[in-house]
Amino acid sequence: MGYIDNIIGLIEKRDSGQPEFLQAAKEVLDSLRIIVDKDSVYEKAGLLERLVEPERAIVFRVPWVDDSGKVQVNRGFRVQYNSAIGPYKGGIRFHPSVNLSIIKFLGFEQTFKNSLTGLPMGGGKGGSDFDPKGKSDNEVMRFCQSFMTELYRHIGPDTDVPAGDIGVGGREVGFMYGQYKRIVNRFEGVLTGKGIGWGGSLARTEATGYGLVYIVDEYLKTKSDGFKGKKVAISGSGNVAIFAAQKAMELGATVISVSDSNGYIYHKEGINLDTVKDIKLINRERLTKYAEKHKDAVYTDIGKGRVWDIPCDIALPCATQNELLLDDAKKMVENGCKIVGEGANMPTTLDATEVLLSKGVAFFPGKAANAGGVATSGLEMSQNSARLSWSFEEVDSKLKGIMAGIFRSMNDAANEYGKSGNFVIGANIAGFKKVARAMLDQGVI
Repeated sequence: MGYIDNIIGLIEKRDSGQPEFLQAAKEVLDSLRIIVDKDSVYEKAGLLERLVEPERAIVFRVPWVDDSGKVQVNRGFRVQYNSAIGPYKGGIRFHPSVNLSIIKFLGFEQTFKNSLTGLPMGGGKGGSDFDPKGKSDNEVMRFCQSFMTELYRHIGPDTDVPAGDIGVGGREVGFMYGQYKRIVNRFEGVLTGKGIGWGGSLARTEATGYGLVYIVDEYLKTKSDGFKGKKVAISGSGNVAIFAAQKAMELGATVISVSDSNGYIYHKEGINLDTVKDIKLINRERLTKYAEKHKDAVYTDIGKGRVWDIPCDIALPCATQNELLLDDAKKMVENGCKIVGEGANMPTTLDATEVLLSKGVAFFPGKAANAGGVATSGLEMSQNSARLSWSFEEVDSKLKGIMAGIFRSMNDAANEYGKSGNFVIGANIAGFKKVARAMLDQGVI
C-alpha cells in the first residue's frame, strides 16, 4: 500500500463515525496521489498525517434560557484545523444537523479554500446544533451570548476569525460580536460579516453567489462563451442562491429554478428574483408562496421530484452538503447540462462527481467555486486592520480578481499534472501545495 492508501486506512479506522469528514478527506487525498507519489518529502515529514488531523477541536456546552424561563442546553464546536498560512478562518453554523464530523469536514475544506484565495488565512469552522428557526430575537440573543462566553477565549483577530454560515446571519454575528466586545473590552476585527457602519464590508452578503458566477464565467471566457442565453438551474434560496441568480441574470442568463427544504420552483420564463427575495429574505416564508404569486411557475414537493430533473445548461447547487446525488448527475448528463458549479459546501456526492467528470461536464468544486464569501471576509479583515471602508465597487472588483486568480491556479495545476479540465484535481493540488510548503517550512509543529 502507498502513502495515500495508508492515510485513508488510518482515518477510516480512527474516524469511522464521521462520514462527512471521511468523504471530504478521501476526495482530497485521492486527488493528491499524482503529486504525493512523486515526492517522498511528504511522507518523510508525516505531512498527510498532520493534514488530516485538526490542530485543535473544541467542544463545549451552551446553556441558555428560553422565553418560558426554561433552561436549554446545546452543544458548541470550534475546529481550528490548520494555521500554516494564517490565522484560522471559517464560518459558524447553527443547525440541528451540526456535529463534530460536519464541522471537521468544513474546517478541512476551508483550509484548501482559503489557500486558493491567495490571502493569508488558515482553515477553521465552528457551530452548534442550535436551531434559530422559530426562536424569538431574545432567545437567539441569549443563545449567541452564551455561545460567545465560551468561544471568546479561543479566538482573536490574529488567532481565529469566525464568520457566518447556515443559520448565522447579520443578527447572530451582531449578538456574538457584542458579547465578545463586552468580555474583552476591545473593538477589533474578530468576526466577519459584521454590520455596515461597525466594521462590516460592503458586498459581503453578495460575495459567495457573485464569486460562484465569476469563476464559471472565467471558464466560459476560455471557450469564447458567456452566460448570455444560458438556462441556469439553482438549488437553495438563501443568500448564495439569490445572489448567484442575480449575477447570472445580469450576465444574460435565464435562471429557471430555486428551492428550499420543502420543494422547488420551476419557472420556465425565468425566476422573478424580487419575489424570491421578498419571500425568503424578508418574510422568511416557504416557496409555495412563489407559485401563488406566479401562476405560470410550477412548485414541486421534495418527495415528488428533484430540482436536478430540470433540463439546463448550467447547474449551481447552493443549498447544502450531499444534495446532488448519483441519479441526479446521470439525469443532468442526459438533459445536456454542461457545467456544474458548487455554491454550497460539498453539495455533490463523490459518485455523482465521478459521473459528471467522466461525462465531460465542467465541474467546479466548492473549495474553489464558493470561495468568494471567505475571500470577501478576508477583505473585511484587511479593512478592519487598516481602519478603512472600501466602496461596493472596490470590494466587488477585488472579489472578481480573486475568483479569476482561483480559476487560473486550478486550471494551471490541472494542466501541469496532465489532468486538463479536471478542476477537482486542479483545485486540490493548488490549495495543497501552498499549505504543504508552509508546513514544511515551519517544521514539525
